[in-house]
Amino acid sequence: MAAVKIGFIGLGVMGMPMVLNFLKAGTDVTVWGRTPSKMNPAVEAGATLAASPKDLAKTVDIVFTCVFDAAAVEEVIFGAGGLIEGASSDMLMVDCSSIHPESAREFAARLKNANSMSFVDCPVSGGRFGARDGTLVLMAGGEDANIERLRPVVTPISQRLTHMGPVGCGQATKLVNQSIIAAEVAVMAEQFAFADSYGVQVSKIPEALAGGWADSTVLQDHAKRMIKADYWATAPGNMLKDMNAACDMGKQTGQPLPVTSTVTELYRFLGAQGNGDKGQIGLMYLYKQDVLK
Repeated sequence: MAAVKIGFIGLGVMGMPMVLNFLKAGTDVTVWGRTPSKMNPAVEAGATLAASPKDLAKTVDIVFTCVFDAAAVEEVIFGAGGLIEGASSDMLMVDCSSIHPESAREFAARLKNANSMSFVDCPVSGGRFGARDGTLVLMAGGEDANIERLRPVVTPISQRLTHMGPVGCGQATKLVNQSIIAAEVAVMAEQFAFADSYGVQVSKIPEALAGGWADSTVLQDHAKRMIKADYWATAPGNMLKDMNAACDMGKQTGQPLPVTSTVTELYRFLGAQGNGDKGQIGLMYLYKQDVLK
């Protein structure tokens, strides 16, 4: 691990704990961010701060990105002072952002045409606690050799890396992940509201269903926060971005997605009301703004 030099761009809610776990494992890490002061926790833990993505690319073997959307990924790679200006053909880029699968394929093709770094799309699941604990699950799209090169490197941040197919398939799998979570949140929101109106002690539902067929991580984590109205502020439209991408992939593949489409409209409605920053569990806000019983 110490022999592999990695770079990391996008030290937000997920990225910062990922970097700290790399550092704890003795990995050589270089970081970059638009606001250098936000890199302080990583630098204090031993990371090197680069002046630009270009400069970062000159010093690392593998670079990870974990930014908001495809536009941000494109800017980091191809913008002025971007990664492509400092990268070699031996470098591997691993994008852990959640972006459209077709964007991932476009970026990989552009890099290949430029004889630049190889590209792996590798979104993650497990949330901020999985990032903190180093137990994320990684779903990757890319060439076999690149995935195997990546596999031992991500041990400090993950419990599992699964190769899902060629570039784009990691992001497509993340859309499956997001759509399942969103659908579960949607049905929990409406059912909790019904149960509360009928006099059910909704706060006991996660406990009552634990171990049964309806139990899940989403129920035990998201449901408890929904019941407490514990909304974590997030970038507005973050979940809707992923749901829109899922619907678009349904159109591209000719697959009907009636459930996903309906849930997407619920998130769109939430955003239209000015509540898009409520995060994945925000659909509860459509039914109950106060704490449930």
